[in-house]
Amino acid sequence: MTNTVRALLGATALCTFAGVASAETITIATVNNGDMIRMQGYTDQFTAQTGVEVEWVTLEENVLRQRVTTDISTKGGAFDIMTIGMYETPIWGANGWLVPLNDLSAEYDAADILPAMAGGLSYDGTLYAAPFYGESSMIMYRTDLMEKAGLDMPDAPTWTFIREAAAAMTDRDNDINGVCLRGKAGWGEGGAFITAMSNSFGAQWFDMSWGATFDQKPWLDTLTFFKGMMDESGPAGYATNGFNENLSLFQQGKCGMWIDATVAASFVTNPKDSTVADHVGFALAPDNGLGKRSNWLWAWALAIPAGTQKEAAAKQFIEWATSKSYIETVAANEGWANVPPGARTSLYENPNYMEVPFAQKTLDSILSADPLNATVNEAPYVGVQFAAIPEFAGIATDVSQEFSAAYAGQQTIEEALAKAQALTNDAMEAAGYR
Repeated sequence: MTNTVRALLGATALCTFAGVASAETITIATVNNGDMIRMQGYTDQFTAQTGVEVEWVTLEENVLRQRVTTDISTKGGAFDIMTIGMYETPIWGANGWLVPLNDLSAEYDAADILPAMAGGLSYDGTLYAAPFYGESSMIMYRTDLMEKAGLDMPDAPTWTFIREAAAAMTDRDNDINGVCLRGKAGWGEGGAFITAMSNSFGAQWFDMSWGATFDQKPWLDTLTFFKGMMDESGPAGYATNGFNENLSLFQQGKCGMWIDATVAASFVTNPKDSTVADHVGFALAPDNGLGKRSNWLWAWALAIPAGTQKEAAAKQFIEWATSKSYIETVAANEGWANVPPGARTSLYENPNYMEVPFAQKTLDSILSADPLNATVNEAPYVGVQFAAIPEFAGIATDVSQEFSAAYAGQQTIEEALAKAQALTNDAMEAAGYR
């Protein structure tokens, strides 16, 4: 531990986290994203301050969702803290499956959490998960390739421009794909991307009678456009690429554009990780002229399953990991560009952070996402890249598998949409919505 970190943690940390100083061990399930991996590198500081040991279970996104959902719904008790998001938190909070976080310390300053994040992680006005970072989605693009193609990226481009730019930047001889997008099955992987994209094409998951809408033209338009653009200008095997796969491609200089989570900006602009760090620009996620952009709203957050025997120690960890002090620690050691973004208002009031090239565009993207009115036509559900009902995760996982099969050429788009229509309506009827 550096002297700088020791100084930053100092008396404030000891004051804030005093109370549980035992040899307890808490087990945390988390996703294998970069910011979470970085956090694990600082965990010894938490243990030094509190005496609480931490065991990590780090999983790929789809596996994490399955493991924590199974554990909490069966009261398995495998984890003391779970990394979950805006979809699970209100539903599980309503079910009584999570410990309320309504007694966090004054030093923690829960009121500083961005309203968009606090609202999505609450049920009936009570916070049930604390955001480690918040995100929307935006375009990350190679400024050098855009210039070489003779194009200028608008601040708020259309999908038509993106497709034309992708074709212009594609260079198969040099292994450069004009655009890299998620095609991987999983409701929170390729399913999240195509749902957010479909909003901008006028599609939605359900009509006002909770009937599936995959038999309507906006969904056909969305998938036809996506597959056409990716077949023309995307990487081979894009049907199995998710967040981490596309991040690696972009960092290696193999993508002209990448539309994905705003949190990725720090990893594509860090010269330690990215070969194109000095040639990255940012723009809002595309629209299609219908008044809705294709950006989502999400937070990876830490929550405590009800029934844990280590609630006090778990709350200590959550306060430490999602605090202002943790942000300052990362900034002191790794620079402001590498702090977890999108969770706290004070971060976007900090002039040091706002000098980071992607800070303002991230905030703009987060603020422009509207989970209450995400679709062009009226919909019966809340959510941008998901429908906030308990049945959605299972249905959307199955639908995303059909879509990925179509991307891979294993079936036609029409066949995939027909299967999605049937399985969704069957599931909604079985669940009593219809």
